[in-house]
Amino acid sequence: MRDFSQDHRWLSINTATVRKQRGQDWPLPQILDACAARGIRAVSPWRDQVAAAGLEATARQLKALGLALSGYCRGGLFTHTDAAGRQAARDDNRRALDEACALGAPCLVLVVGGLPGALAGKAVHRDLAGTRAQVREGIADLLEDARERRMPLAIEPLHPMYAADRACVNTLEQALDLCDALDPARSGALGVAVDAYHVWWDPKLQDQIQRAGRERLLALHVCDWLTPTTDLLNDRGMMGDGVIDLRQLRGWVEAQGYAGYSEAEIFSSGNWWRRDGGEVLDTCIERHRTCV
Repeated sequence: MRDFSQDHRWLSINTATVRKQRGQDWPLPQILDACAARGIRAVSPWRDQVAAAGLEATARQLKALGLALSGYCRGGLFTHTDAAGRQAARDDNRRALDEACALGAPCLVLVVGGLPGALAGKAVHRDLAGTRAQVREGIADLLEDARERRMPLAIEPLHPMYAADRACVNTLEQALDLCDALDPARSGALGVAVDAYHVWWDPKLQDQIQRAGRERLLALHVCDWLTPTTDLLNDRGMMGDGVIDLRQLRGWVEAQGYAGYSEAEIFSSGNWWRRDGGEVLDTCIERHRTCV
């Protein structure tokens, strides 16, 4: 395993970690400046933050600051109820691909979507198998454009508590089944994002990481699972504050040859979003050295 204790050269900040500080949005340009000032070498921005700052302006700032990307958040949400919804998803995902290319991202992260309507509070049906079929079709369709653009797609399985509304792909095994079906040659065009928060509990995790191998391991996201967890979306813990053995997980991933960034992604409306953004970034640096 790499030694993270002496510096933070392999830390990346998912910009959602500091998107709302003390009740106010922290604009992406300021986030990027703050990261660069602390010697953080990489970020993973969200599309809405990039849209607010401007795609071209963000690309210029990243280049000027010498910041790399560890990923781009996010594409996906493939599920639909009619032809118009299917086309809207197709169009939006192609825009996401183009944005990822413009920013020089190493991959576009996919959160695949759940039962149509569930995210808005009212699922229009209960056909989970059909929903997963739509996800497979959507990824297969997008993969052609991703190959043309040489932009890898990283399927991110989400914890089963999100199966209804955000992602019906819930284990690394499911994500890799899709990879093997759609990219059997392991071309590098399709892989997975391993997010500790979503997969730490899985008894098959080590075996599935080994199954993924270097070709499929495109991103590693770190945070912690708090006990108790008070909000299923926005109560992630800072690394070291919860029950996940992050060092063990990183060891499993690095044993397969992964040598990329560890991306801190922390949604925390009750704690870390209430603090000064600089304090959050400084804590990420310290915990990356001691807990990841």
